[in-house]
This record gives sequence, structure tokens and C-alpha cells, in this order.
Amino acid sequence: MATKEELIQELSDAVISCKKDAVLAAVEKAKKVMEPAEIIDKGLSAGMNQVGILFERGKLFLPHVMIAADAMTAGVKVLEAELPAGTESKKLGVIVNGTVEGDVHDIGKSIVSTMLQSSGFEVYDIGRDVPVRNFIEKAKEVNANMIGISALMTTTLQGQKSVIELLKEEGLRDKVKIMVGGAPATQAWADKIGADCYAENASEAVAKAKEMLL
Repeated sequence: MATKEELIQELSDAVISCKKDAVLAAVEKAKKVMEPAEIIDKGLSAGMNQVGILFERGKLFLPHVMIAADAMTAGVKVLEAELPAGTESKKLGVIVNGTVEGDVHDIGKSIVSTMLQSSGFEVYDIGRDVPVRNFIEKAKEVNANMIGISALMTTTLQGQKSVIELLKEEGLRDKVKIMVGGAPATQAWADKIGADCYAENASEAVAKAKEMLL
């Protein structure tokens, strides 16, 4: 019989392998000795975090990340029926995520959305080249706790500031956290425009979102 540590490693490795069959087999094996919530948290989520790190290091590419996320989701679905009542629908928070107007970069933002979703957040990815008002309207529509704003060019960074300014005008700034990211963004820039946090990569975005919303 495999130890709990071995089962956790097997779950994590299965997600990293991007193979749904391997994930489902590992989940079935782990179910005999572990609680569903522990399987998700320590095994599947840990594997997905590792996938994010490998992506950032250039060891995996976006299609791998999407396949790994699908495999993990399949594993979670198997376990949902066995989670304590109410757990399966509990979301960590609601996040609207997009790339600012004038900027058509998508990959970094998409990986952040995928990682946040895999970590238990309800994520509304509104795409790239998004007008400032659309961030606010979507946040109102879904009652978002956080808005993630990506800008990959120095010329579009100002869009992040504009979203924050419009939130203030609408009287919503104190109800919605703001996370900024993208190549030209920095912690100093986040501080200057009054954002709640800056994330350098997808793993950090998940950690910061948890820190802000839990």
C-alpha cells in the first residue's frame, strides 16, 4: 500500500504529465486513504502550481497548461460528489481578468486565468484589447471581488490606472481589489496607481489573490 506522501506525489505528477487517464487513476487510488478535499488541495492543486512554474520557466507551453487544467478538472469532478455538502460549490472569490485596451497580448493573461480557475476561483476572462468601461461593467455584472488587469506594453500601462480611476468614479473602489501584471508593470507602478497588488507571474497571482480574498 502506497503511503499518503507517495499518493500525493502521484497525483501531482499525473497533473504535470497532462494525462487525464493518469489523473483519474491516481484519484481513484488516493480515495481509499485520503479525504477528497485533501486530494484536491495537496495533490491536484499542487501539481497545477508546478505546471505554472514549469510554464514560466519555458519548460511547458500554453497548450500543455490547458490540457493539464482539463485533466485536473476531471479529477476534481470525480471527487465533488463526495465532498461535504456545500463544499463543491464554494468558490474562493470572483475575479474578472483581462488585457487593457490597445494591447493584444493574450498568453500571459490566459495562463493567469487558468491557474486562478484551477485554484478554486470563479474567473471571468474578458479577453484582450478590453475597453476600460468593460472591466467595470463585467465586475458589476458578476459581483466581482477582484479585477486582474494585464498590460504588456509601456504604452498601454496607463489603461491599468484608468480602470482604477473609473472604479473610484463609480464608487466601487473599496469593494473590488485590483491586481496588475504584465512585463512593464512593477510593484512601484502598482503602488503609484493605487492597485492592491502586483503579480509577476501566474503562481504569484494565485498566491496574491488568496492573500487578498481569503
